[in-house]
Amino acid sequence: MSRALAWLGGRLGFPRRAFHLRAASPADADSFARLHAEGFHIAWDGAEFERLLADPLSRAWLVTAGPGGPAAGFVLFKGVRPETEILSVAVARARRREGIGRLLLERSFALLAAEGFRTVFLEVEDGNAAALRLYEHLGFREIARRRGYYRTASGASATAIVMRRDIA
Repeated sequence: MSRALAWLGGRLGFPRRAFHLRAASPADADSFARLHAEGFHIAWDGAEFERLLADPLSRAWLVTAGPGGPAAGFVLFKGVRPETEILSVAVARARRREGIGRLLLERSFALLAAEGFRTVFLEVEDGNAAALRLYEHLGFREIARRRGYYRTASGASATAIVMRRDIA
């Protein structure tokens, strides 16, 4: 549903699509791998996500289309209080531009802050305009650049933009 349709539907009294946010577990590894493969040309497999989701230093949340519905997006953090890093965030291709990424990040920041985390870091490819817009809108600021950090689908090198945001 486009933003315009969601807005119009809300103005006309139709309910917005219901999303359900829950903590993720190693059992969600295959859903994470599927979503990651839709958004990244070098995708992590289920075994890698299972390992990360089992790590006590990781925090992860999954958004589904209603309780028990199909996975619509996820975010995965890893860190030691008071700092953490976003390792990955992905939204199902068919569900992009519905506010799922913002929902994931805003709610996870509140949950992380309640656990004593104060600062979030991330790296994003400099050509990922949609992600950069979202992160800047959420208050992230560029603190460094890592030239040649990523490889694009064509094999060319790409710069990583390192960003930071205080959440508490």
